[in-house]
This record gives sequence, structure tokens and C-alpha cells, in this order.
Amino acid sequence: MVQQTASLGSRRKQEALETRENILEVATCEFADKGLAGARIDEIAEKTNSSKRMIYYYFGGKDELYRAVLERAYARIRAQEQAAHFEELQPEEALRAIIGHNFDYHFEHPEFVRLVMNENVHHGEHIARIESMKQRNQSVIEQLREILHKGVAQGVFRAGIDPVDLHTTISALSFYNVSNRHTFQHNFGVDFAEPGVRAKRREQIINCVLSWVKQA
Repeated sequence: MVQQTASLGSRRKQEALETRENILEVATCEFADKGLAGARIDEIAEKTNSSKRMIYYYFGGKDELYRAVLERAYARIRAQEQAAHFEELQPEEALRAIIGHNFDYHFEHPEFVRLVMNENVHHGEHIARIESMKQRNQSVIEQLREILHKGVAQGVFRAGIDPVDLHTTISALSFYNVSNRHTFQHNFGVDFAEPGVRAKRREQIINCVLSWVKQA
């Protein structure tokens, strides 16, 4: 009987986790496509394996759900960076890898780009209320700091580069190709998502950043 009760409790816990994840997955698409103002809890509930009441039970409200979506989106990219252990590679190889990963991640997760753009419309007011955000995002800065330190010690990179500045440059160059894809295509006839263009742009960004970082 005890074993059956424990098994039932474990199954219910798993079902609850799956329900919560399903809600977050659908909500991510809704907030990315329609923004915080345009997304509706009713529509999210209709597209999930739950109900409006269940969404409020798990998250408390629309703003809280939106913040949970933001937190999950940032956690995913940071988790992938940490799991890759780029800092264990040789400095130039490590920097190439982390730039390439950042570039690819933005292309493969356009919903992340749209969420970030939407949150900037709100002046970052919601992301500022997520207590874990600053600490979580510090991981990529520490990873870059270690790569830079190793590169300087080996005489490969020049000294004095701030890892925050480096992250800013990598992120900005990667972000633009997704955030401005459609307007750029309309204005200049170049589609950043076309495989040949994407591969060329990826290598250009890697070389651009490395040229700035490498020892003359």
C-alpha cells in the first residue's frame, strides 16, 4: 500500500511537471507572437492540456506566466552554454565555438528574439522582477572571462577586453540577423535565413569578433 501511494504520488508529480511545461511551451509562442498585451490566457488554455483555472493555479496570473516564460527562455540558452563547456577548449577554438553557438541559437529560436524585443518595449520591467535573472546570466560572462584570461596568458588575445563588452558584441551581431531579417530582406533583397547567406554571415561575425580580440 505504501509503495502504491508513493508510486501514485510520483506519477501525479510527473503529470504536474508535464502540464506546467506544456503551458510554458504554448505561452512562449503566444507571448512571442502577440506580446504581453496581445496574448490571452483563454487562448493559451485552449491550446494546452489544461484549463484557465489550472494556469492561474500554477502561475498566479498573466504577468506571472509571462515572467516564467522569460525566465525559462534565458535559462535554456544559458544551460546550453554551460553544458558545452566552451572554456575547456583552446582560446581561439573556444571563442569561435561560443560565437557560432550564439549565432545558431538565435536563428533556431526566433521566439527568444521576439520575447527579448517585446520585453524591451516594456523597458525590462518584468525581467527586472525575476530574482534569478542576473545571477543566471552571469554564467556566460564568467565563461567568456575564463576564455579571455586563457587567451591572454597564451599570447593569443590582447589584454584589457571586458567580457561584458565581448558578450554585448557577440549578442548584438547574432540578434540582428533574426530581429531585422524581414525588413532587411525588403530593403536590400538579402534573406539572412537563406542557407548560403546564413553560413557566410556566421563566418563573418566570428572573424569580426576574433579580429577585435586577437593579439596584433
